[in-house]
Amino acid sequence: MVQEFRSEISPPLLSAGSDRDLNLESTLQELQLYNFQVETSCTGVEVGKAFEKYPLLPGAILVEQGKYAGMISRRRLLEFLIRPYGQELFFNQALSILYSYARTSILVVPETTPILTAMQLTLRRSPELVAEPLVVQTAYNTYQLLDVQQLNIASWQIRGIETQVRYERSQAQMIQNDKMASLGRLVDGIAHEILDPVSFIWGNLTYVSNYSQDLLKLIAAYEKKLPVLSEEIVSLKEEMEFDFLEQDLSRTLASIRTGTERLKKMVISLQNFCHIDEVYPKPADLHACINNILLLINSRIKGEIEIIKNYGNLPPVYCFIGQLHQVFMNILSQSIDFLLDEAVRQHFNSDFINKPKKPQIQITTAVVSQPATTPHAPDSRWVSIRITDNGPGMPQELQKKIIESFSVEKRANKETSLAVSYRIITARHGGKFNLISKVGLGTEFEILLPLL
Repeated sequence: MVQEFRSEISPPLLSAGSDRDLNLESTLQELQLYNFQVETSCTGVEVGKAFEKYPLLPGAILVEQGKYAGMISRRRLLEFLIRPYGQELFFNQALSILYSYARTSILVVPETTPILTAMQLTLRRSPELVAEPLVVQTAYNTYQLLDVQQLNIASWQIRGIETQVRYERSQAQMIQNDKMASLGRLVDGIAHEILDPVSFIWGNLTYVSNYSQDLLKLIAAYEKKLPVLSEEIVSLKEEMEFDFLEQDLSRTLASIRTGTERLKKMVISLQNFCHIDEVYPKPADLHACINNILLLINSRIKGEIEIIKNYGNLPPVYCFIGQLHQVFMNILSQSIDFLLDEAVRQHFNSDFINKPKKPQIQITTAVVSQPATTPHAPDSRWVSIRITDNGPGMPQELQKKIIESFSVEKRANKETSLAVSYRIITARHGGKFNLISKVGLGTEFEILLPLL
């Protein structure tokens, strides 16, 4: 006999804004599933009556001695009954006989399957099976049915949500890009305004230094010709501490020159960082680019991190230099964060017995060769920039998340600074972006840029 019909129905699937909201990660267990099981010994007429009583049922789960045996859909049963002499042949026969004729490929998926994945699996079936319901396994030896039409509606709803989310994020990204471009132009203008007076100071320091030396020589010549000075002059020299002034004046001018030179370099580095790239790439000095970023982030290092430069002989590289400034800033900031966090952890960890190692970042550049992808072709030449730190390294879970963020799907959800760097290197420059990290040893970011 037919088992008592049970339908496990969640709230009806409505359009966006209903009381049940789907999201990009929704699974089949969030849809309405039908639990209708019949023994294979039941007849077609009994199942037909159940279908007539419950018109929304997509089919029936077949069980034999309590174990799953298969599935027969409403459409498949109707096809057999409308055949010539179909009712006489199958209507009063056991379902096991009818199912032996109607046996087809049944799609069985777990309830944790994402809706979009289930939709892809459904579309891969043969055309004659596209309308067949899915069998969803909810537990061990427990199966329920999902109407493919409901799956289609849920899939379209999620696709609509995904499209809306992508649109909103693209709009937000456009606004953010416009804001950053405006900010870059503003900072570039301010840097230019700062650079002008700094250049005046820098240009006149040489003259001030020469003038002061000439005045000191003139005073020395007067003292040599007039060995006996008046009491007024002697008192004035003592009041102004002339001997100390004479010794300290050159040191003061040298200090002003050093500070002005440093300020000038920082302003130029800031201008380079805010540089807006042109439509086409131009040759650039990558070492100067890296040095500019190191100068800008020097305040974060504060002498706690040692920077080691192993620069090779690099030719000018055709690139979008403004975007490479952003890449180097992102990578170096990431390494600095890891090193500083580890330094703080070691400082407050009373169980740390060994002497903590000096935080260190090595920047190595070289021209390398890569094997050709096609036979008999010459090896390709690349510029390699490796940024290595001796920090704690990344666990496998974090590395997996970072690498996943490089994909288009994950970037649509959340775009990280490393994902932006990956896109700039691979999409904009045709290069390669590699990440190697070992727990306890450190992390290495490698950038490969093709040489034209």
